[in-house]
Amino acid sequence: MNLLFLSYWGLEDPLTISTVFPHLRLLQQLPEVKHILLVTIERGASATKELQFAPGFAVDKITFSPLRSRQNQPLLLNKIDDFVRFPNELIQLVQRHAIEVIIGRGAPAGALAYLVWKKTRTPFLVESFEPHADYMLESGVWKGYDPRYLFQRYWEKKQKQLAVGLMPVAENYRRKLIQEGIPAGNIVTVPCSVNVTDFSYDSASGQRVRARLGIAADAPVGIYVGKFGDIYYDAEAFDLFRDAAAFFGPQFRLLVLTPNPEAEVRAKLTKVGFTAEQVFVTKAPHAEVPNYLSAADFAFATIKPAECRRFCSPIKVGEYWAAGLPVLLTEGVGDDSDIIKQEGGGATFNLDNPATVPAALERIGALLQQPDYREAIRALAIRHRTVARAAEAYQQLLLPLAAQHA
Repeated sequence: MNLLFLSYWGLEDPLTISTVFPHLRLLQQLPEVKHILLVTIERGASATKELQFAPGFAVDKITFSPLRSRQNQPLLLNKIDDFVRFPNELIQLVQRHAIEVIIGRGAPAGALAYLVWKKTRTPFLVESFEPHADYMLESGVWKGYDPRYLFQRYWEKKQKQLAVGLMPVAENYRRKLIQEGIPAGNIVTVPCSVNVTDFSYDSASGQRVRARLGIAADAPVGIYVGKFGDIYYDAEAFDLFRDAAAFFGPQFRLLVLTPNPEAEVRAKLTKVGFTAEQVFVTKAPHAEVPNYLSAADFAFATIKPAECRRFCSPIKVGEYWAAGLPVLLTEGVGDDSDIIKQEGGGATFNLDNPATVPAALERIGALLQQPDYREAIRALAIRHRTVARAAEAYQQLLLPLAAQHA
């Protein structure tokens, strides 16, 4: 069977590295899969640069072909152009490589897979299937009249009707899809997978990071990884950092790994009372993130609440857990908030109920006093976030298609 694996992100995007590459490694090991064509969507600077597919894959089994977004035009026009051009380019790739099944990573990639299906009837599956249109609407990123919202919502409806398999990232969403009438046999929940080995706590690495940054070995350290704004809290996140500093005292240190401009982030930290010595801000390569996690004691996951947030699976939570870090997480996020309440692994807060913030910090503080807290939390990542769930999904949804093409 020949597969086309479509990532909606660029080859060097941390989301591709952390969520797509582990699944490619699984797929290349399946004897039923003869060839995989990896297709990424390159925007910005990466749209014009020479890209090299990462090592560690069977080069005789996986080839790489990027789709390059046009530059120097407004974002809305750029996205519209993408969805006009890319389906035709994908159809050419499907024909040239004799593709028998398309796997789209995320509902926007699933939309492109559906548009290819309209012309070629190539069966498609959608990984990480979430209500993306609702995410963007409820987070205030898109308006209800935005063409991106209207088209994406329609394309998600068509994916539900026509995809041969859907892999939602949360059990909450699987149940909702079944209620909507989608056959249960076509749906397998696959939370965003994490390489637990790569992200496991490494005491020596953590000590080296602390020494390099001038952080005392006994200082309580919180870490935040990711963007501010869009579907994530912005000003509210910095208020939460301030509350944590007040709770843990003057020794508290904060690590922020973010693609947001460093000067802007530092200005916001200063505004809520942090000194330059109390914080470290950088944009770290994905491969270096585990070292910083090992230098921390707990982590922040400040995701804006919304009804559809019950259906997501933040990759950062899995990475935090793999490093043995308790997570301070917004209430109502995916299955993770329920896991924290039922199995441990951190504490949840709700900014509509301010009393939950000091209570959550108290819970984090209590967890840090437990001598084996890292091992217990790492077990959550093994139980809920390993690629074993993806392997099960491929067995149920993909291999029957392989048998049809044998």
